[in-house]
Amino acid sequence: MSDLALFRRRLLKNPRQVSAIAPSSRTLARAMTLGLGPTSGPVVEFGPGTGRFTEAILARGVPPENLTLFELDEEFVDYLRQKFPGVTVHQLPAQEASRLVPSGVNTVISGLPLLSMPPEVREGIVNAAFAILAPRGHYVQFTYGPRPPLPPETIAALGLKVNKGHKVWANLPPATVYRFRRA
Repeated sequence: MSDLALFRRRLLKNPRQVSAIAPSSRTLARAMTLGLGPTSGPVVEFGPGTGRFTEAILARGVPPENLTLFELDEEFVDYLRQKFPGVTVHQLPAQEASRLVPSGVNTVISGLPLLSMPPEVREGIVNAAFAILAPRGHYVQFTYGPRPPLPPETIAALGLKVNKGHKVWANLPPATVYRFRRA
């Protein structure tokens, strides 16, 4: 089955969980994975879906054994396990990451639709990312909106600094990449 066919089927079955009208583009995947390479160390991905970002992470040279995925959808999980041998795939919410992944991760890449989630879930996801990130690690998140996917008061309360990255026009809809780190 193709990525697109699987995506469409899962979107029709559970639109709230998929929360996108199309799979992320390869251009967005490259922007999200900018700076990753063979010496990046451990990388964690939240909400990989059909694996577009996963593919880009591995294409940048991150070894499969250094990549851990957290995905809720059972069909996506089965697909990811088949498509990416050697990558660890957990069928669990991102908030469980600190229970299974030791701290010291250099990058957390998130394809989760943070803005469509309740604030407490959104903060739980970001807290889980920073619980496993190394002191100089980055949390990378995209959004379709004009502002960061976390409100300024949450960024301040969590002690984070945010850098606005690339606006990716070659995505449906266009998306902006944000990189968060500890202030």
